[in-house]
Amino acid sequence: MTSQLKENTDSNSTSPAQENFLCRSCASTQGLLTLDLGDHPLANNLLTSRDQILSEPKFPLQLYVCQSCRLIQIGAIVPPVSLFSDYVYFSSFSDTMLEHSRKAAEIYIQQMELKRPKQFVVEVASNDGYMLKNFVSAGIKCLGIEPAANIASVAQSKGIPTQVDFFGRETAENVLRKHGPANLILGANVFAHAPDINDFVSGLATLLHPEGKVVLEFPYAMDFLENNEFDTIYHEHVFYFSLTALKPVFERHGLKMVDAENLAIHGGSLRLTVTHSSSAHSASPRLEQLFENEKLAGVSDDQFYLSFQNRVNELQLELRNLLTQLKRSGKRIAAYGASAKGSTLLNSLGSAAECIEYIVDRSSYKHGKFSPGIHLPIYPTSHLKTNPPDYLLLLTWNFAEEIMRQQQNYQLQGGQYIIPVPKIQLA
Repeated sequence: MTSQLKENTDSNSTSPAQENFLCRSCASTQGLLTLDLGDHPLANNLLTSRDQILSEPKFPLQLYVCQSCRLIQIGAIVPPVSLFSDYVYFSSFSDTMLEHSRKAAEIYIQQMELKRPKQFVVEVASNDGYMLKNFVSAGIKCLGIEPAANIASVAQSKGIPTQVDFFGRETAENVLRKHGPANLILGANVFAHAPDINDFVSGLATLLHPEGKVVLEFPYAMDFLENNEFDTIYHEHVFYFSLTALKPVFERHGLKMVDAENLAIHGGSLRLTVTHSSSAHSASPRLEQLFENEKLAGVSDDQFYLSFQNRVNELQLELRNLLTQLKRSGKRIAAYGASAKGSTLLNSLGSAAECIEYIVDRSSYKHGKFSPGIHLPIYPTSHLKTNPPDYLLLLTWNFAEEIMRQQQNYQLQGGQYIIPVPKIQLA
């Protein structure tokens, strides 16, 4: 991608619009650079051999905001087939995610009376069935739509109906013909990953029952910006949503937002409920309050976005200095969590990443591989016992409480944690 863009070094300066910007929602050509992270490898592309390491591709990782609809989005897009051909993120390895999904399923089943005959639940990007298993056990008809065949097969082996496909209007039409309309459509941490946002939303509108609900969870742009969550940026994660930016895209496809809840999970997320515009559902007071909060924060002003680069630069510099100082003083450093966000953080450290010896992760699918770009070896968490570091950098800082609970022995034996975001903390 050709660009004449310069790094924003003054929070009071203006940033030039992208030369070839085209908003994926409203098709505006007016885009504002908010953060440039340079070239990065694919965040979930764990490597297994020297040949893969030598031929590893990298792509520009830059963030823009549309000056027309205020949708925050990355610049360079990698074909989805490259991102999901051999996906390595399995939700069931996180106790936090399992409990979060169990509680959410209970709420949906109760509120929507989903045990009635012929009620139908669809989950987009259903992963290994960590959410839908709650509906299967309750005897509710459901279907998962998962683009990664290797992960879909795990769900299928558990008895969870799963279709291997990317979701959009065509897939929605096929499911509608075969199963009828969905009373509830779920999408946890997938909406922001769909490059063709209009096709995705059109698919939701196509498949949804006239009085049904769509419930989407995704990182909230307001929390993302306020908490300096730059590591949430990777090629798979195309969008960073505010309610202000989402309103026009839903209206464009005959849908309306009726509720939104700000959740703490993943560093700040929204649980957004959407229905057909013609449905009897009306907007909740908390949705209206969140809209008002965004207005007061200044989401319609360019200046709201322009300080992000500076704050991220400062955080990265502080982390580089800390790691370098610890290494020089003879301390050993490892990292926890071979995650997508971890890849972005590590590849933003420059030479300071060499201070880290290895990564541990609970997922057996990642063991024996190497991290993207930095190529750190990935071991089971048991490696902390046999080869303990003095400091453990929590790349999956959004699950810090869970990790520290699971690794109590490490801390009891004198180990310390480095929590890098939203500000550096030692624990």
